[in-house]
Amino acid sequence: MVETKIPRATAKRLPLYYRYLNTLHDDGKTRVSSTELADAIHVDSATIRRDFSYFGALGKRGYGYDVDNLMEFFKNILHQDRLTNVALVGVGNLGHALLNFNFHQDSNIRISAAFDVNPKNINTIQGGVPIYPMSQMVTQLKEQQISVVILTVPSDVAQEVANQVAKAGVKGILNFTSIRLSVPDDIRVHNVDLTRVRLKTT
Repeated sequence: MVETKIPRATAKRLPLYYRYLNTLHDDGKTRVSSTELADAIHVDSATIRRDFSYFGALGKRGYGYDVDNLMEFFKNILHQDRLTNVALVGVGNLGHALLNFNFHQDSNIRISAAFDVNPKNINTIQGGVPIYPMSQMVTQLKEQQISVVILTVPSDVAQEVANQVAKAGVKGILNFTSIRLSVPDDIRVHNVDLTRVRLKTT
């Protein structure tokens, strides 16, 4: 594929587009307009059309964009950029702060999926990130080829969740819980001391 030079701001928005297209695909949607995208991810439609224009004719006037074709296109683009997708498990207060932060200062790392047990969070999109039920975690981690997980669940279930993500083939866990996890030797765990971490949530 010929290298396409695009503005940095556009590059940062590509994962947001890709994640929402995945959500549309899972819902069985076949096409989407720039206006619909704008309403969903809170980026104005003119900006979306300009971003897409850097890659040629991705849509058709009066029709919009083919969801599957656009999703596959951005999948290839993001793979070439070596984007690292991570998953967030646990969308409580800390989880929400991490979704809002979402590694804004590093364009190569993005939270691409989140998992929770709260019915108010499940099947919603927050901070541009789809939130799935815990029952889908192993399947989604495998299908999205996510190898790094951020753990912000209650400590009493942290080890159980770690066991599950290990089955999904993850290679790294960023552990925000207070317990020390027991995992296979091929999984790297980084324990985060919250007393030394300050997250910008605005």
